[in-house]
Formats: sequence, C-alpha cells, structure tokens
Amino acid sequence: MKQKIKNLKKYKFLLRELVKKTIKLRYRRSYLGILWTLIEPLLTMIVLTIVFGQLLGRDSTDPAFKGVPFPIYVLSGRLLYSFFSSSTNGAMKSIRNNSSMIKKVYVPKYIYPLSGVIANFLIFVISLIVLVGVMSFFMINGEYRAPINGYMILSVIPLINLFLMGTGVGILLSVMDVFFRDMEYLWSVLLMLIMYCSAIFYFPGRLGEDAVLLLKCNPLFGIIYNFRVALFGHPFDGVLMLYTWGFTIVIFLIGIYAFYRKQDKFILYI
Repeated sequence: MKQKIKNLKKYKFLLRELVKKTIKLRYRRSYLGILWTLIEPLLTMIVLTIVFGQLLGRDSTDPAFKGVPFPIYVLSGRLLYSFFSSSTNGAMKSIRNNSSMIKKVYVPKYIYPLSGVIANFLIFVISLIVLVGVMSFFMINGEYRAPINGYMILSVIPLINLFLMGTGVGILLSVMDVFFRDMEYLWSVLLMLIMYCSAIFYFPGRLGEDAVLLLKCNPLFGIIYNFRVALFGHPFDGVLMLYTWGFTIVIFLIGIYAFYRKQDKFILYI
C-alpha cells in the first residue's frame, strides 16, 4: 500500500493533466463550456418538476421532507445520481479510451479510472452551486424555511461516501469493460434501474412500507436519502448509513483486488 501511495504521488502531475483533459473533452465545441455544469441541472430540474410535480410532488409523508419544495427535492437527488452515472461511465471506458498511451508508456493503470471519477466529482461540486442558489431562491420568497443547524454540515459525509462508491464501482467496471465490451450496454440499462430505484423525482413514503424496504436495498438510494435529510436539517438514518458505507468498503476492495489481478492482461485485449 505504501508503494501505491508513492506511485500516486510520483504521477500526480499526470493525474492532474488527465483530470483537466477529461473536463475539457466533456465541454469541447460547446459555446457555453463549463457553464453547462450549472445550466444542465437547472434545466433538468425544471423539466422534472413540470412533468412530475403535479403527479408526484405532493407533500411527503416523511417528516424530513415536510415543507420541502419539490424542485429542491428533485435537484438534490438528480445531482448525486448524475455524478454516479457520469463517473462510473467515465471510469468504465477509461482503460480502452487511453489504450494508445498504455501501449507506449508505463504509468500505474489505476490512474485512468481514478482521473475520470475525480474529474466528474469536480464538475459535481461546481454544480452544487445550483442547489444552493435554488434553496436560497425559495427561502427568500418565503416558500421554504430551512432549519439551519449542524446537520447541514454533516451532509458532506454522504458525498464522501458517494465519491468512494463511485470510485470502487468505476474501477471494477473498467476491468470488466476490457474483457467484456457489452458491459457498456448492460451498465446503461442498470443505471436506468438504479435511477428509478433512487427516489429522485418521487417521495418514497408514498409507495408504501414494502416498496421503501426494497428501495433501501439500493445503496445509492441510501446515500441520496441521508444527503437530503441532513441538507434539510434532520439526523441521518443510522441503519442506511451503516449499510451504504459497508457496501462502499466492500465494492471498493473488490474493485481494487480485481484491478490488480487483471491489469497485466489489459495490454492483450485493448
């Protein structure tokens, strides 16, 4: 482990350049560039609010979400899901997308999926400005009274959980994608299932207890739920917190183990 940390420090310049490259490529040939980081989630929030607001946007039965405007609820979930989706997709394709460099120069191969996750996390952090702006808008208008307390600061904990889970899943997917190219198509289907099971644009309490228990099996739902309740000034769900962190640690270790077992064979398949 010490050697891996030394390697990471040795190649930190390359990691930084790969992160910059990922961000630039994402917004190349775009007139607004990085501004889309702020505009896209805002437009998505508006569309989802218009489509689902009347049907699913009534007050939640969960006390943690009582009085929370539906646009804030939607945006707080959509931002986290977008990071998970983009980071895992980017990490999954990172080895094949950098195959020419891997064949010519030796660098630790884990830098490629890691750079994809970090780049998307930086974009995600910038996009949180939109969430702060929307919450401020509703508070100024008097439509939302946020209980300002220490729980809001603790909302950082689910974000750390999300970053580590995205890293673990992304590294594991990068290995699978080298040997099984159809994984890209399968993962896009699984991401759709994960999205619908994450309660992004509906209140989970309206589905009934049995459905909520099923949703809690989705670790991303647990992360989004705990982020929301903390952001809205309420304590975490302890069971969900333990479950999501346990899943994150397990999937992270599995991803690292699989990567180091198979990385020497990458050159034969890319």
